[in-house]
Amino acid sequence: MTMIIKNLKTNRITNPMGFDLGSPRVSWITESSIAKKQKAAQIQVAMDIEFNQIILDTGISSDIDSISYELKIDLKPQTRYYWKVTVWADNGEVATSEIAWFETAKLDKPWKAKWVTPEFAANINPVIYKTVSFDKEVESVRVYMTGLGLYELYVNKSKVGNEYLTPNFNAYDRWIQYQTYDITENIQWDQNLIEIALGDGWYKGRVFGFDSNPINTYGDKFVALAEILVHYADGTYETIITDNTWKARYSNITISSIYDGEVYDATLDTSEAFSVIEVDYGYEKLKARLSLPVKMKEEIKPIDIIYTPAGETVLDFGQNMVGWVSFSTTAPKGTVIKLSHGEILQRGNFYRENLRSAKAEYTYISEGEQIKTRPHFTYYGFRYVKVEGWYGEISLDYFVGHVVYSDMELTGHIETNNEKINRLFLNVLWGQKGNFLDVPTDCPQRDERQGWTGDAQVFSGTASFNMDTAAFFQKYGYDIAAEQRKFGGSVPYVVPTNGFNMHGSTAWGEAATVIPWNVYLYFGDKAILENQLSSMKAWVDYIKNIDDANGSTRLWVINNHFGDWLSLDAPEPSIMTGGTDTGYIASAYYCYSSELVAKAATVLGKENMAKEYSELAAEIRKAIQDEYFSKNGRLTVDTQTGYVLALFLNLVPEGYTEKAVNGLVKKLKESKYHLKTGFVGTPYLCLVLSKYGRNDLAYRLLLNEDYPSWLYAVNLGATTIWERWNSVLEDGSISDTGMNSLNHYAYGSIVEWMYRYMVGFNPVEGKPGFRHIQFTAMPEEKFKWVKGIYSSPAGTYESAWSYDENRKLTIKLVVPFNTSATVVLPDADLNTVKVNGGMLKDVYPNAIVQGGNISFEVESGTYEFMYKQERTRGKNYHIEMDVKTLLADDEAKKIILEYMPELNYMPEFLLDGSLEEIMLTPFSKSNFVVLRKLDAKLRTIGKPESIMK
Repeated sequence: MTMIIKNLKTNRITNPMGFDLGSPRVSWITESSIAKKQKAAQIQVAMDIEFNQIILDTGISSDIDSISYELKIDLKPQTRYYWKVTVWADNGEVATSEIAWFETAKLDKPWKAKWVTPEFAANINPVIYKTVSFDKEVESVRVYMTGLGLYELYVNKSKVGNEYLTPNFNAYDRWIQYQTYDITENIQWDQNLIEIALGDGWYKGRVFGFDSNPINTYGDKFVALAEILVHYADGTYETIITDNTWKARYSNITISSIYDGEVYDATLDTSEAFSVIEVDYGYEKLKARLSLPVKMKEEIKPIDIIYTPAGETVLDFGQNMVGWVSFSTTAPKGTVIKLSHGEILQRGNFYRENLRSAKAEYTYISEGEQIKTRPHFTYYGFRYVKVEGWYGEISLDYFVGHVVYSDMELTGHIETNNEKINRLFLNVLWGQKGNFLDVPTDCPQRDERQGWTGDAQVFSGTASFNMDTAAFFQKYGYDIAAEQRKFGGSVPYVVPTNGFNMHGSTAWGEAATVIPWNVYLYFGDKAILENQLSSMKAWVDYIKNIDDANGSTRLWVINNHFGDWLSLDAPEPSIMTGGTDTGYIASAYYCYSSELVAKAATVLGKENMAKEYSELAAEIRKAIQDEYFSKNGRLTVDTQTGYVLALFLNLVPEGYTEKAVNGLVKKLKESKYHLKTGFVGTPYLCLVLSKYGRNDLAYRLLLNEDYPSWLYAVNLGATTIWERWNSVLEDGSISDTGMNSLNHYAYGSIVEWMYRYMVGFNPVEGKPGFRHIQFTAMPEEKFKWVKGIYSSPAGTYESAWSYDENRKLTIKLVVPFNTSATVVLPDADLNTVKVNGGMLKDVYPNAIVQGGNISFEVESGTYEFMYKQERTRGKNYHIEMDVKTLLADDEAKKIILEYMPELNYMPEFLLDGSLEEIMLTPFSKSNFVVLRKLDAKLRTIGKPESIMK
């Protein structure tokens, strides 16, 4: 393949128009099948697409990084800049990219436009409009505008652009985003009708609250602000502004509500013109956009029409999705067609009780002409749509489901021979699509849909494998920092707060530290740390101030916390904070966030700050060890989550790691190898098991199919991740209606483990942005094959592994141009491993053998490793393991049959269990004494080793 350059982005956005770019950072990906490394690069920036007016030329430099390069130029307002890059490779290849561009917003240019509001009742949805004409040739037209609550811009009755729900969801009392549109192609030579339709949205509509559903949280008026900048062909320009010369009329939208939906009455006479008045909303909160456009990303056709026992007509879209349904109709004038949205059927009937007070409806009153219609200022989370009032014979062909989420590139995918695991991966991805709608919400359907910080924090790693989330989280981080200023550095439970001003829970507050660090680690651009460091520090300082006011114990054992939310180990089922001591969890995160501040400060060259917070973290760790570990290294917080946090956050006293691992295994054994973890423990559970030598248990948890497990939901037909492990009971009935979302992505964090340990893409802190990875694929014979792909900021990694009928393992790895990897081959014998047809020991004589694993460095290229795994190395075999895995090892098989010869005659279906489980069946002649001896003998085969040294 000839070398090519693609994925040109500015601030991780393709050709951004009107964004707040700060000091722009450009990035790209170079691909080559022959060249290995970038030798040099050159970036040019020009004012024209022909590059006659070059304003920046880096020259040919070896210091230019494709992951992120800052353009040091003074930006002018309302100006388009063009850029391209040329790359020289180590083999002499040279390639020049296509031309990319970015266009600035108003920057510091003063606003001329006036805020306007219609001169009629504030509860009537308006359309504000003006007719404009141009008397000479137009070269280009830009619109700089915003509207509250939500708006859509129309020129000559056609909607402008392909984004929806603008100006998006942010802390409106802190900042208001404005957008930029190119409407050059929309205008006509003669008169042009400019219309701004407005709806309630989050700004003035009904929003979330625990005790009530308040309205008008941020304001009680519909307002709009717009400047239309017209550039004429003769070099002159004109600015048309919103002011009291515009008019207003009633909208055909009579109700617009995020939660309740929309009513569109096409029969209304909306021709009467009303005046608009100018209102003083100021300009100090206005800021060029950070939000990615919310777009219709996919279309889904319904798969079935269901006629329910209750006599309802219900469309089944086959997928729990987020967006809306458009439909075509020729119904007579006055016909009322209503769509109601729900996630699940109950007893075969339409159901929406778990949406609580959200009506989630779209009502269309026909004008009597053929039309295709859709909602405008709302969205729904649904799989099923009940149709009422339909005229004529209903058909699937009349309906289209539009999947709506923020415009992010899909970057990762995993597929296996196990269709249930494939469905689980898709469930997680669909949960992200449904909840990454401008804000990382908890759920997209009920009367909530808020940016819960804890959910976003625990899922941020998975999210950043699945999609390019850098710009998305940049905007969310800006909102977090803005909201923190209200609470002395504390992080609210939800961001934006929407008036819900509760704050300060551990793990939820870590959104301020974990998300920026993950964005830096995954995308390699330290600008996120520059932008968020004060926010990160403010959160830790908030905790430290509480700590210092209560004796400087370096523990955080006071305040209310969500704990290990919705875990299954609470003393009583009604206690949702779980069975893990909340003070221990809070102190653990206190330590973690302090370390992340220190790491961020180190990256940014702030040595004094790095030293201060590193020392603080050390003090907290020591206090945790003194308080929560015995003198012999036993963790006193005896829960699965307790051990998981201790291991993941490096809290275990030196020399006692194995004891902590054994403690976790013991807790899993007590629960018959089922998880009991909640929002805090679940994201790290399998990561810890694989890291510390119990990969077998990680796979066992993944593949469990009974409650509680990931596949329990898959077996019950889930197409997204549920809020609770048992959101739906085995009989198909929903378990709870008060707090039970069927599209709630937090437990989908298992996919981060799948990326890191099933397919092996582990990022390395010292080389962020996947410039270098630790390739840690850990194959498991419960799968015949697994493959994964990740389009990282540095290039596309590919991984695949498979077993043949003789249990020989083949691992394939593609390392992209200008990157490298530390490959770790598990359970491998250096004398038998082949790489690309040769012997590995000859090709990589410096390979390191440790605990049965082989590690070595590779550069860009395609690699195929083949070997039969040596299960006797680095493996702690035991009776809790499933029989098939044990019998696959010759030495283990010999020992087992010595103690349990009856295995030779047992039915095949029993061999899916563990040795311990088989012993409890009538087919076994063994007793506990025999089993203990067998267990001790198996454990002599090897001891657990960490794959991540």
